[in-house]
Amino acid sequence: MTTASSADHPTRRDFLFVATGAVAGVGAVATAWPFISQMNPDASTIAAGAPIEVDLTPIAEGQDIKVFWRGKPIYISHRTKKQVEEAQNTPLKDLPDPETDQQRTKPGHERWLVVVGICTHLGCIPIAHEGSYDGFFCPCHGSVYDTSGRIRQGPAPTNLPVPPYAFLTDTKIQIG
Repeated sequence: MTTASSADHPTRRDFLFVATGAVAGVGAVATAWPFISQMNPDASTIAAGAPIEVDLTPIAEGQDIKVFWRGKPIYISHRTKKQVEEAQNTPLKDLPDPETDQQRTKPGHERWLVVVGICTHLGCIPIAHEGSYDGFFCPCHGSVYDTSGRIRQGPAPTNLPVPPYAFLTDTKIQIG
């Protein structure tokens, strides 16, 4: 029989019940953690092609940024109206690898250029806003690309590649 005074105070048995329950809870979490954790993709899977989203809002007109996707540098350029007009008005006969500016950009978003920043000659990283066409210049062997990433001079055989990307909104893209 319990009295009112003993029910108000925890007993040793109450403490053991609480302690046992806490240890069992921690043990259950510790046991479940590896099973839950193994469902996440590993680093090599993420690096192999998980899409990335890029906010274009902070990129000023005439500026470009470099992000990394699949371990490759990706240049995102916010071209000026003048740069777009020069790229669109370039005769295809002047290009070693003929491709129009419209083929390299998305309709309605011609001011944005997205290219893989790896020179197609020997895999060097070109410098943006350099060279005689204000595009990209590869200092290793002198390849010069225009503001659309098309090869204009030098030993590079092809244009800078355009990665798969899509506009999610007017100010956000998804690469991959």
